[in-house]
Amino acid sequence: MVQPTTAPSRSPLVALLVVGAILLLLPLAIADRPFELRMATLVLLFATMGQGWNVLGGYGGQISIGHGLYFGLGAYTSAVLSVKFGVNPWLGLPLAILVPTLCAVAIGIPCFRLRGHYFVIATLVVAESVFQVFTVWDWVGAAIGLELPVRPDGWLNFQFHRDKTPYYYLALGLLAVVTFGIWRMGQSRLGFLLRAVRDDEEALRSLGFSPQVYKSIAMAISAAILGAAGMFHAQYVLFVDPFSVLGLHLSVLVALFAILGGSGTLFGPILGAAILVPLSEYSRVAFSGSGRNVDLLIYGFLIMVIAVYRPDGLIGWLSRLTGSRRRAGASMKGQGQ
Repeated sequence: MVQPTTAPSRSPLVALLVVGAILLLLPLAIADRPFELRMATLVLLFATMGQGWNVLGGYGGQISIGHGLYFGLGAYTSAVLSVKFGVNPWLGLPLAILVPTLCAVAIGIPCFRLRGHYFVIATLVVAESVFQVFTVWDWVGAAIGLELPVRPDGWLNFQFHRDKTPYYYLALGLLAVVTFGIWRMGQSRLGFLLRAVRDDEEALRSLGFSPQVYKSIAMAISAAILGAAGMFHAQYVLFVDPFSVLGLHLSVLVALFAILGGSGTLFGPILGAAILVPLSEYSRVAFSGSGRNVDLLIYGFLIMVIAVYRPDGLIGWLSRLTGSRRRAGASMKGQGQ
C-alpha cells in the first residue's frame, strides 16, 4: 500500500500571522483600559528579556541567575546619560547596549572557567555585588535612585505622557527584532555551535573549537538584549533605582520565563512571559497589594510541575501534543486507504 505524501504543514506560519495580527490590533481593544495596556507592554518587555536570557541559558546551556545585572546597567546608562548629560534617549541607546555587553564579556572571562552550579553561584555573586555598589554610589543616586527629566511628548524624546500606546508598539517592535535575530542565529553556524556547547562541551573542544569563545559571544548577545530592554524600562517609568532594576528578583524572573515556556526554543520565553506576568499582576490586584509574594509562590509551584512532568517546558508539551494528534490523524488516513 502506497502511503500518501503530505505537504509541509503551514499551520505554524498561519498561527504566527494570526498572533502577529492580534498583537498589532490589541491596543485598539484596550486603549481605554490603562491597566491592561500596561500589563501587555510588560509582557512584551519581559518576553524580550527572556529571549535575551535564552541565548545564553537555553541555546548555550549556561544557566545564569544574574542577568538582572545587564538589564540594570542598560537602564542606568540611559538614565545617567539623560540626567547628567542631557543626551537624547535614542542617541544613548547604543551606549545602553554597549556598556552591559562589555561588562558581560569581562565577567565571562573568569566565570566561564566554572561549570554547573559553580557558574550559577558566580553569576549570583557578581550581580549582588554590583547591586550593593549601586546602593551606596552617590553619583548614580545611591539607594534613592535617579528621576529622569520630563520632556515634551513625542517619538523624538521617547516620552508619551497622555497616551501610553506608543510604548506598547515600541516594546512589540523590540521583541519582534530580537526574536527574528535569535531565529536567524539559531539557523546559523553560531546557533549550532552554541547547542554543541550545551550538549557536549568536550566533544566540541576535541573538534578544535573553543567553548570559551562561543560562551562569551552568547553572553555578549544576551547582555546586549537585556541592555536594550533596560533602556526601554528607564524611559518608560522615568525612574531607576537599584531595587527596581538590579534586584535579584529580576534575574530569577527572567530565567523563569524561559524555563517555564521552554528554554532553548524560539517562542518559549514569550509564552512564559505571557503566562507569568498576568499571574503576577492580577494576584497583586486580587490581594490589594498585600499578596505581593503570592505570585512568587505561584511561580514556584509552576516550575516544580514543569520540572517534574515537562522538563522541556510548555513549548515541548505543546509540540508533543500536536505531534501526537498529527500521528493519530495520519494513522486514521492510512487505515482508510
